[in-house]
Amino acid sequence: MAKFGNTVATLFAGAVVGAAVGYLLATDKDKRHEDIEKLKNGLDNLKMKLEKKPADIEQDIYHT
Repeated sequence: MAKFGNTVATLFAGAVVGAAVGYLLATDKDKRHEDIEKLKNGLDNLKMKLEKKPADIEQDIYHT
């Protein structure tokens, strides 16, 4: 059964790498740069949300 899990994980990793390579080859440089900036901004926003304390999150939810 462990071999099946390894096989699935390997197939998934290969699909991710293939999709990334396909994206890099299919898009132009400016579009890739814009997408990477959007991703970075999204990750920064997520990081800021995860760093908040529970009391701050409650205040954001109920007092905005």
